[in-house]
Amino acid sequence: MDKIGFIGTGSMGSILIEALLSAKALSPSQMIITNRTIEKAEQLAKRLGGLAVAHSNADLAREAHIIVLCVKPLEYSELLAQLAPALTEEHLFITITSPIKLEHLESKVPCAIARVVPSITNAAQSGVSLCEFGSRVSEEQRHYIRNLFAHISTPVEISEPFLRITSDIASCGPAFLSYILQQMIQDAVEETNISPEAATYLTSQMLIGVADLLREEKFTLPSLQQRVCVPGGITGEGLIPLQSKFPGIFREVFQRTREKFSEDQELLDRYMKEQPR
Repeated sequence: MDKIGFIGTGSMGSILIEALLSAKALSPSQMIITNRTIEKAEQLAKRLGGLAVAHSNADLAREAHIIVLCVKPLEYSELLAQLAPALTEEHLFITITSPIKLEHLESKVPCAIARVVPSITNAAQSGVSLCEFGSRVSEEQRHYIRNLFAHISTPVEISEPFLRITSDIASCGPAFLSYILQQMIQDAVEETNISPEAATYLTSQMLIGVADLLREEKFTLPSLQQRVCVPGGITGEGLIPLQSKFPGIFREVFQRTREKFSEDQELLDRYMKEQPR
């Protein structure tokens, strides 16, 4: 089996590498990694049992025909220039970056391009990964990508118009939800003097329990709310301020993420067009 190379061992790159190894989707001998700061790649390789480390992006491309790009969007031009001498039509690029358009990457390289937007939930071999396939991706390559990421997630194929909203929910969502729950904990502590540790433990266990109910399909979100919120009960009273203040808040969240996404896309579009092929 061809080796799979990972360029970029930062936050999400390292999460993917560790999750795929933990799920036994890949063995250490099938991976090769590199990073702009090579010492970081070497430290990760040592911690995970001696993964192979390439000392340049071109070296990695010569060793691996499947390359997962886990770098920031504005690093792509320099990265592609470094990879160019080693690239062939047989390579497959998988980018995890959302703002960069697949068609622009296709204009710079001879190989197939796909996008997989991961989620931090993949670290627990859970959640989804969002898959978008470029025009050169073969059915065999599609199957490989779906099968690989099925070890750590539920792969969901998306199209470009829905890239932002699906990423907001699946990839950004854990941060949004974490913030809301932290506010719940903080207000509980300030209102009742319960200890932060107790409030955090109860909130975390509640969230895990709700996730289990949804996973086992014992309830839907609306039926779960209905079952807990009995007429005239305490839960219903507690919902009143939420129903007063919360509706529409995520519309504003999605508007702001879409605006930022559009700004990033416009910047990257100009940047990629200015770079030589």
